[in-house]
This record gives sequence, C-alpha cells and structure tokens, in this order.
Amino acid sequence: MEQRKWTDWLSEDDMAFLKRFVLSSGSLKELARVYDVSYPTVRLRLDRLIAKVTILDSTAITSDFERLLSTLFAEGKIDIETLNVVLAAQRKSMEEKK
Repeated sequence: MEQRKWTDWLSEDDMAFLKRFVLSSGSLKELARVYDVSYPTVRLRLDRLIAKVTILDSTAITSDFERLLSTLFAEGKIDIETLNVVLAAQRKSMEEKK
C-alpha cells in the first residue's frame, strides 16, 4: 500500500491558508488583514500548520492512526495527556492482537 503524501492529509482550510500565505508573499500582516484577525492569531495558525506538516511528513510515524492523533494534537484539538493515553491504548490493543 502506497503511503499518502503529507499534502493528502491537509484539510481544504489548510490548503486555502497555504495558498493565501504564498500569494501574500509570506506576509503574516497581510494574512491577518485578509482573514480580519490579529497577527498573533495568524502566527498561531501558521505555527500549528507547521507542526502538522512536520508530523505528516515524518517517516518515523508509520501508523495512520498515530499520524491522525498527532495532527489533532498539533491543531490544538486534543491535549498531550489525551494523545498519550489514546496512543498507549492503541499500542496495547495492537500488541494483544499479535
């Protein structure tokens, strides 16, 4: 089975943000103006997207489940404790199946 590219995992919103980022020549001030939000809000969005792309492009993560959970964490949708508990439960379940 062919591994998905990191871009395959990005949402339409993520792709739109990246497109606007490129079209604004990487200006976060311009993005803040376009989205009508503060500079820190755009910076946080970009930081989370960078973390997400780093996870998605990582060859160290081979499980789609772990990749999904890690991206949810990068997006701020789950906290580190939840990430660790769910990953530990998944790993235990996988070991029990062997």
